[in-house]
Amino acid sequence: MPDHFDLTKLLLGRLSWEAIPFHEPILLVTFIAVALGGVAIIAAITYFRVWGTLWRDWITSIDHKKIGIMYIILGLVMLLRGFSDAIMMRAQQAVAFGDNAGFLPPHHYDQIFTAHGVIMIFFVAMPLVTGLMNFVVPLQIGARDVAFPFLNNFSFWMTTFGAGLVMASLFVGEFARTGWLAYPPLSGIEFSPDVGVDYYIWSLQIAGVGTLLSGINLIATIVKMRAPGMTLMKMPVFTWTALATNILIVAAFPVLTAVLALLSLDRYVGTNFFTNDFGGNAMMYVNLIWIWGHPEVYILILPLFGVFSEVVATFSGKRLFGYASMVYATLVITILSYLVWLHHFFTMGSGASVNSFFGITTMIISIPTGAKIFNWLFTMYKGRIRFELPMMWTIAFMITFVIGGMTGVLLAVPPADFVLHNSLFLIAHFHNVIIGGVLFGLMAGITYWYPKAFGYKLDPFWGKCSFWFWVVGFYFAFMPLYVLGLMGVTRRVSHFEDSSYQIWFQIAAFGAVLIALGIGSFLIQLFVSYLRRDSLRDETGDPWNGRTLEWSTSSPPPAYNFAFTPRVYDNDAWTYMKSHGYVRPLDGFIPIHMPKNTGAGFVIAALAAACGFTLIWQMWLLAGISFAVLLIAVIVHTFNYKRDYYIPAAEVVRTEDARTRLLAAHV
Repeated sequence: MPDHFDLTKLLLGRLSWEAIPFHEPILLVTFIAVALGGVAIIAAITYFRVWGTLWRDWITSIDHKKIGIMYIILGLVMLLRGFSDAIMMRAQQAVAFGDNAGFLPPHHYDQIFTAHGVIMIFFVAMPLVTGLMNFVVPLQIGARDVAFPFLNNFSFWMTTFGAGLVMASLFVGEFARTGWLAYPPLSGIEFSPDVGVDYYIWSLQIAGVGTLLSGINLIATIVKMRAPGMTLMKMPVFTWTALATNILIVAAFPVLTAVLALLSLDRYVGTNFFTNDFGGNAMMYVNLIWIWGHPEVYILILPLFGVFSEVVATFSGKRLFGYASMVYATLVITILSYLVWLHHFFTMGSGASVNSFFGITTMIISIPTGAKIFNWLFTMYKGRIRFELPMMWTIAFMITFVIGGMTGVLLAVPPADFVLHNSLFLIAHFHNVIIGGVLFGLMAGITYWYPKAFGYKLDPFWGKCSFWFWVVGFYFAFMPLYVLGLMGVTRRVSHFEDSSYQIWFQIAAFGAVLIALGIGSFLIQLFVSYLRRDSLRDETGDPWNGRTLEWSTSSPPPAYNFAFTPRVYDNDAWTYMKSHGYVRPLDGFIPIHMPKNTGAGFVIAALAAACGFTLIWQMWLLAGISFAVLLIAVIVHTFNYKRDYYIPAAEVVRTEDARTRLLAAHV
């Protein structure tokens, strides 16, 4: 009997039937709904016989365009999960007053607000931003693909399986109850002995590797694969912001990897890096996590600054005002983002001189950001503005982001931060800049480049419904939190005694419902647009008259993007083409060398996730086996050199002849 017990322990570790939350009705109903939905999707895929297409053309694809689209799909799927957490929190806070304890027990509520933050930052905003960069950047710089196509596929699946571990924690075990940055000692083994923090660590480690490799890939692509004539100061602004973003990723994400590795050693091995005993220091964790965390904020927002630059120039019918100043402002923000991290914990007691330095640098970083706002306004000045959906999202951003920026400058003043630091005012500010900046920018970018990806525009009616629900819902949801923060209400609280707060939480909950309608309208927009795609198709492939190089390809672009490497003469490619005439070679087509699709990225990422799951549950034997198989898979793939094919010249000629006629007529 003891031998059998030991073998079971070795195989299953801490995993048992008690890990399944049968006692939580909300989780049980969610699990049943997800299971039924999954069965329905599998049945539909099987019925329509698309498994082969799904595997050959998408799962194993190394085409940057398809990988970019899959990143965006992942972000939208995770948005539904992250927002469901948000609306549960808002509903709980709207009713949990006095004798009414609400419908979420504190143990469950703590998991929800932690999962909400982790999912929205790592698995919604990051995949959506990375998806846009993946799709657009090679097209803007005249490249056929990214520098390392296989690495691109592998990066995506590492991010996806990291998200899968977070989703698994909903039904097997539980997630962390520490807040989205998992500060010790709360995240230490003494105060979090369950598997929640381990899920947090391994999901972020796996996804973080994917993000880091994606950053290396895009830097190499931008630096080494630009079209002839495209000097640095002729790159589109979106490409500039993508370059700055990925430099930040490569500099910041190793810090996240290191700090999570140290935390895992504290939990698994009994080291004392972040304890108060034996020379450890919990504040070291806080410093390290924010040395990653504040650049992360700019990793999210900088690419969207590039999106707004493209949109404003296109829909104002003008060149972007102050191109050089936009580039320099981007670089200044990139550098200064490393000099402000301590403003996240002014209250730690660093002293007046340290707090003053970080307060001043935080105020200074608002200057280049403000310069961008003025450049966009000057671009719009005397322009022929078209109030299409991307432009509407951009204008909503400028209004909303300025409000969030002003409250950020207020929080940069250490004495004010001492009062507001742990209040709902801070939550309102953070969502003000992330929703008003990142999410509004993502909606603008998705709407703007959707015709390039699929060949037809998104339906404008449902798009405007989504826009107004989102914008009005945001103000209802988060402006009351500024008021509550000034009243002294702290964050992360699930129940209140003072009934005077309730009306403000009810208004915020109403705003969350409006945002839910905005998300629903966007999903309806996607469906309706697909049904009406023939009527929404633009024969030129460029419904917006975009001003950068990607509009010189068809919509959607062919697998090879460009039959001939384009030559760039100006940072506004569209204006140059219109003024000098569109010229494309009519002969000289040769077979185009392309790398083959491969399933290795999917398999290696799946093995990494399996290894992470076994480490979470301390299944040491299975963890060792999965890690060994992971290494073997990496080695086998490394020595598999035969991964290429050729697109015949005749096929290229057919595609290019049709495209040439359309583009020449359009210009």
